Amino acid sequence: MSLLGWRAHEDAVDRLRSSYAEIPPGAPVRLAKKTSNLFRPRTATSAPGLDVSALDGVIAVDPDARTADVQGMCTYEDLVDATLPFGLIPYVVPQLRTITLGGAVTGLGIESTSFRSGLPHESVLEMDVFTGSGDVVTCRPGDDLFDTFPNSYGSLGYATRLRIELEAVPGYVNLRHVRFDDLGLLAKSIAQITESATYDGVRVDGIDGVAFGPGEYYLTLATWSGDGGATSDYTGQQIYYRSLQERDTDLLTMYDYLWRWDTDWFWCSGAFGVQNPRIRRLWPKRWRRSDVYHKLIGLDRRIGFADWLDRRQGKPLRERVIQDVEVPVDRLPEFLEWFDEAVGMRPVWLCPCKAMRDWPTYPLEPGSLYVNVGFWGTVHVGPDALEGPRNRAIEAKVHELGGHKSLYSEAFYDRETFDDLYDGANLAAVKGRYDPDDRLTSLYDKAVKRQ
Repeated sequence: MSLLGWRAHEDAVDRLRSSYAEIPPGAPVRLAKKTSNLFRPRTATSAPGLDVSALDGVIAVDPDARTADVQGMCTYEDLVDATLPFGLIPYVVPQLRTITLGGAVTGLGIESTSFRSGLPHESVLEMDVFTGSGDVVTCRPGDDLFDTFPNSYGSLGYATRLRIELEAVPGYVNLRHVRFDDLGLLAKSIAQITESATYDGVRVDGIDGVAFGPGEYYLTLATWSGDGGATSDYTGQQIYYRSLQERDTDLLTMYDYLWRWDTDWFWCSGAFGVQNPRIRRLWPKRWRRSDVYHKLIGLDRRIGFADWLDRRQGKPLRERVIQDVEVPVDRLPEFLEWFDEAVGMRPVWLCPCKAMRDWPTYPLEPGSLYVNVGFWGTVHVGPDALEGPRNRAIEAKVHELGGHKSLYSEAFYDRETFDDLYDGANLAAVKGRYDPDDRLTSLYDKAVKRQ
């Protein structure tokens, strides 16, 4: 991938400023883009928005300093394509190709290196933010805008440029899939492995896992390696998540390891029949991507085919339960046992993570170990489905256990609880300084109120 250079970036920012000037005074400011990785309803609008179409590339890579200057709408797929030829990758590379760097920082990204490298915003050195007042503000760690930005989801502005640290990596990744039958032992092992960054005397560079069902849990321990050999390919007929149950060890290229979950959107491709070997052979390889499945889900929401099919078959109405939550590692057994009984959705993804410092809008306890539990699907619940009973119960349980919930999907908190969980007072104060005319939609209105 070719690098944009600074002149092209400056032109893109000028284009952004021009689009801001075309928005009527006092009118809400939002991005002029039709696509989104978010899983909450958006109201269609014909109003003009911010033109970020030219802010989707890598400006420059400094292999000596191990840094990159990246535009906010650049996808991690394009970012990795620019850095990996130098033997470098971002410290945290979220699992799906089309997540953007700006989106992962203003939202929350996570991956198998998060137990040692935190979340994507923790390796950002500085960033330029286009605010609600139309200004580009350069901010760094310790600045109020920088520190409050993570988990603000565009309510404080949009990152136009981010300078990030990069990690040196070899070409291969050795995997060990370790099975656990007991939840208590699973949680204890996660804590021990993340503390020592080793397992059975071997270094661990990445760790995540899958809970397939009660009594069947796997941790995948990744070790960066310069030694090659016969590697597996999960972009073809083989399906990555099934390999956890089928083999004890594996070898992937670094590139394929980074995108191991994208080909089948974890396991969600099964909803489209793509895990059926006969359909898979006919399904074009270029369509085996998370963004393609995401578009298909959007199409189904518009036409309601799945709901129609359920009605034809006499099945109860579905509730979409698409969430990522962080729970303290010692409360993981309690949460998964409750989840099995109350929701009953499996598999679920497990990913240990630590916040390296305090981030007020998503206040995980710095240095404490949490486990991200990700679950994405639907549950037949009946006529109450539209009220989100399972989602509301999950919110309450996570709150009870001292955890937090990511806000990329639907949320149902009342305003008082929301402000308590996400430091609403500080968020409002920072928003008031950089968006005094309240042009940007507030975080509560974005995440909870239906737009």
